[in-house]
Amino acid sequence: MLFENMVTHRTATVAGAQVYEPEHFDFTWAADPCMHAERFPYGKSCRHLMQTEKEAVMPRKRTFNIDDFVAAIETHYRQWDAPIITFIANRGASPFEVLVSTLLSLRTKDEVTGPAAERLFKVARTPEAMIRLTPEAIEKRIYPVGFYPTKAKRLLEISRILLDRYDGQVPDTLEALTALPGVGRKTANLVLVEGFKIPAICVDTHVHRISNRIGYVNTKTPDQTEMALRKKLPRRHWVRYNELLVAFGQMLCRPVSPFCSRCPVADMCPQTGVDRHR
Repeated sequence: MLFENMVTHRTATVAGAQVYEPEHFDFTWAADPCMHAERFPYGKSCRHLMQTEKEAVMPRKRTFNIDDFVAAIETHYRQWDAPIITFIANRGASPFEVLVSTLLSLRTKDEVTGPAAERLFKVARTPEAMIRLTPEAIEKRIYPVGFYPTKAKRLLEISRILLDRYDGQVPDTLEALTALPGVGRKTANLVLVEGFKIPAICVDTHVHRISNRIGYVNTKTPDQTEMALRKKLPRRHWVRYNELLVAFGQMLCRPVSPFCSRCPVADMCPQTGVDRHR
């Protein structure tokens, strides 16, 4: 039927019998048969039928729910490695050790941060011990973390400020922490969470990417993501949100080609911005 619509016929006589010969071929059908949607039954084009088939094969996503999302990640988190700052905090680190470890972790992989912090803490676990070291001695201990010469100077500067203004203690407010040299909102919020167990929202690259990918926020920068999460994320999830999403981002929800086939929340994730996945 489709072919008959594509060709105009003429009658010819061959060996005493009448046969049909194509007189004119309508190449618009060959190029795009969907242009003739009216010739399909029920007035539906082939594109419509193909889309209907695709929707029938693809399972429908369930409505996103933040509590279900967090619960699913928590269940699988037990099989993953904890982020390095969480790991250090869970071993009984003091707020000062959490602050130092967090500063070392900036622009540095977890497998580098952990050993560097351990080497430094063997000689300096307090501000008093830190200021007895030279910048060169600190550099030697923390190498090869990113920007180690700058971080060595920052650690000495922060240690002196803590001794002069806070009696050697790390302050437990966002305002006081961000007043310290080299401490931004991400670092300060992580210290509040891991050092003091105070509800705060630490937004790093994983939290920013995943929060947007799952469609929970629609933001362009980590700072915007933090402000959006402060308004939207239930406070009961604040303490663990960074810990869970960092591990999730490292294991499955990668920046490029995430492992959606193994994702525990794939059935509710809109995969915003995902071009390809595994």
